[in-house]
Amino acid sequence: MLFSSTVFVFAFLPVSLLGFFLVFRVLGRRAAMGWIALCSVFFYGYWRLDYLPLLLGSVAFNFFVSRRIQTLVSQAAGPNPAAFAWTFFGVSANLGLLGYFKYFGFFVETVNDLTGQDFPTLSLVLPLAISFFTFQQITYLVDSYRGVAKTATALNYMVFVTFFPQLIAGPIVHHKEMMPQFLKPSFGTFRARYMLLGLVTFSLGLFKKLIIADSLAVHADQGFASVAEMTVLDAWLTTLSYTFQLYFDFSGYSDMAIGLALMFGIRLPLNFLSPYKSTSIQQFWRRWHMTLSRFLRDYIYIPLGGGRRAPMRVASNLMITFLLGGLWHGAGWTFLIWGAIHGAALVVGRVIGRWTRHVPRIIKWAVTFLIVHIGWVFFRAETVGDAWVVLGIMFGQSDAAANGPSHVVLTQSDMAAFWVVVALFIALALPNTFQVTRDIRPFWKTLLAAICFGAGCLAMLANKSQVFLYFNF
Repeated sequence: MLFSSTVFVFAFLPVSLLGFFLVFRVLGRRAAMGWIALCSVFFYGYWRLDYLPLLLGSVAFNFFVSRRIQTLVSQAAGPNPAAFAWTFFGVSANLGLLGYFKYFGFFVETVNDLTGQDFPTLSLVLPLAISFFTFQQITYLVDSYRGVAKTATALNYMVFVTFFPQLIAGPIVHHKEMMPQFLKPSFGTFRARYMLLGLVTFSLGLFKKLIIADSLAVHADQGFASVAEMTVLDAWLTTLSYTFQLYFDFSGYSDMAIGLALMFGIRLPLNFLSPYKSTSIQQFWRRWHMTLSRFLRDYIYIPLGGGRRAPMRVASNLMITFLLGGLWHGAGWTFLIWGAIHGAALVVGRVIGRWTRHVPRIIKWAVTFLIVHIGWVFFRAETVGDAWVVLGIMFGQSDAAANGPSHVVLTQSDMAAFWVVVALFIALALPNTFQVTRDIRPFWKTLLAAICFGAGCLAMLANKSQVFLYFNF
């Protein structure tokens, strides 16, 4: 059940919203929380019922371990080996589960390639959202050990993890952002301002996904399926289509998630802030998938030593962080190379930062965008070899670039160029969703929401692509 599907928009969402406010009014806060949990479980089970026990088991296990850690921490003010042991056990179990489903096949394939053996690999279907709900619960375990996580009831913890707007692909929420909102006196009360803000935000996300991202997806998919037939123009239009498809797909999903949560009176953290306007890779990672950046910083980079070490140690910390960030997105060498590109760019940025202060802004933007764009080629390509072929064609260093016009891609090059220009203009020249919605003025923003929502609904009826890219990660 996608946010952009008719069954979600016209059936699940109205029932879950009306039920929430009705249950709260009749039975109170706890029953309303139970209703959200029930809706969230149904939402997840609608995808694949056989993986629902995995989600529920993960929630139960982590709740039990977190309570044990919190109890041990409250009993000792100093070093606490028992609490550390429980934390290590909990984090290891979570990473083990994630590793089994997401990385076991990649590990076996790598061993086979290196040793010439033929060890069998398991054909595992990746459980939906396992990366997101695993990271979210690891933060809670670690913060329980640090003594900064508040003790939660089983129901509050269940809603914190499974809240359906953010369950499938984030934003990756922090317990201190979510759980206090469940305890506010206003929770469960219908607020027209929040409903309007949620509707506008959701509608903008729906428009970005169905009208822009899905239009670009046609050209990106055709191009990457025909790597050997590309010309230089094909390669640039294909890769730029994907660069903007990914942004509008994922930021559109995040907008919809934030909008849906607002309808229930819950504020989720911002996840995108015009990342393609960035003039450095450092700035890009403060604007792109901001909740993942925060996790990598707080739970990997800073524990490794952060930036307050010798230059070589800082460079090592950055590379380790982004190699792990690459692996988080997928089990493959393409993702590792993508992470290495960003890690290396951050290292170089720290070294030359003081010498680039007077470089014109347009040049810094162009260099940053090019680095990000090249990284997305590896992110999207099926193999490392395909990525190198595409890059070779883009920069005129491949024989394929001289093969003449492609019969697959160039037949639609005009439309591909049109959508790339539209996406570039929107990403660079127009305000982002946060800027549009931070000052609510009911009339024109309601009109904007209605237009975007109507356009999105028409796109739904036209049977557009029924996939979100980040569901793969």
